[in-house]
Amino acid sequence: MREILHVQGGQCGNQIGSKFWEVVCDEHGIDPTGRYTGTSDLQLERVNVYYNEASCGRFVPRAVLMDLEPGTMDSSGAGNNWAKGHYTEGAELIDSVLDVVRKEAENCDCLQGFQVCHSLGGGTGSGMGTLLISKIREEYPDRMMLTFSVFPSPKVSDTVVEPYNATLSVHQLVENADECMVLDNEALYDICFRTLKLTTPSWVVSVLNAMYCVGILSANKGCLNVPWATELRSEETCSEPHSFPRLHFFMVGFAPLTSRGSQQYRALTVPELTQQMWDSKNMMCAADPRHGRYLTASAMFRGKMSTKEVDEQMINVQNKNSSYFVEWIPNNEMFRRVSEQFTAMFRRKAFLHWYTGEGMDEMEFTEAESNMNDLVSEYQQYQDATADEELEYEDEEEEDVQDM
Repeated sequence: MREILHVQGGQCGNQIGSKFWEVVCDEHGIDPTGRYTGTSDLQLERVNVYYNEASCGRFVPRAVLMDLEPGTMDSSGAGNNWAKGHYTEGAELIDSVLDVVRKEAENCDCLQGFQVCHSLGGGTGSGMGTLLISKIREEYPDRMMLTFSVFPSPKVSDTVVEPYNATLSVHQLVENADECMVLDNEALYDICFRTLKLTTPSWVVSVLNAMYCVGILSANKGCLNVPWATELRSEETCSEPHSFPRLHFFMVGFAPLTSRGSQQYRALTVPELTQQMWDSKNMMCAADPRHGRYLTASAMFRGKMSTKEVDEQMINVQNKNSSYFVEWIPNNEMFRRVSEQFTAMFRRKAFLHWYTGEGMDEMEFTEAESNMNDLVSEYQQYQDATADEELEYEDEEEEDVQDM
């Protein structure tokens, strides 16, 4: 069995991770004490992907939980400061966290890789999270590193230095992650109000966490640990972007998304789910895919349905939207948004002393800004190159017709 080691860090990462394990336990029929209470043997067939089986017959999640503050529901010990998480307070604790990671990894028969759940806007998940990712990369260079990274938005949080923390984190994720599932709070905010018709701010923790976990993490793991799913491994998910190793930031769509009052009027057919999945309103990233191009795409369906019908719908999507499909995903819109917010503050050196006071050099900000801009340029370069190739192809076709 190809095991996965789950890591969650910081306030956001631990809240989402907690919800994730509720979903996983429910699917495998495991109660809060680790006892199996399910009704089907299928629930236990791939349980070892995420669980260790103890000698007493209980199942223990293969997970590492970290934070700089015990009360993660209240506040974070890094004080929303990436430098504290990466260089000072986080660096003091990183060795003890790595000891736990090594212990869990050594208990695996065939470790597939790591999945890290964290946010990029705070201090612990972003600073200490990316520090841990870089350390794991050093020790396990041949194992997959998949991150579920929550990108900040002013609509959800009023922490003014979030663009700094996010840009410094992306600077690390570009180099040390194999796949980064982009979970954008800007998009989730819009989904909650426009699609789910939520009008009160009480959704901030509960709804966001539930959507992230049920919609993204559990859907991604579905093909990895349930026996009735088609065999799929994490490394296969990112085999396509092999030619562009820096461009490993994935835009995620999820269906069904329906307000509670409208659920009874929606048909959950394969065509309906497919239509929703590719709709920009269902994207967990605040960017319209119609403004870019898909360099690769993967659709995962769960539940009782005809694989023949799924194949037909996928062919239909590609035929109807052939102009949007090339060899890779869009998208630089969200990165550009964060980059502009970063530059607006960094130009005035606003709040910079909070970071330099922790030992950071101002040059690291400049390098992170440059790396983010390079990432935007790379996505744009491949998108434009494909568009130029298509124009050349059309011109050649016109010339051939004229010659005839």
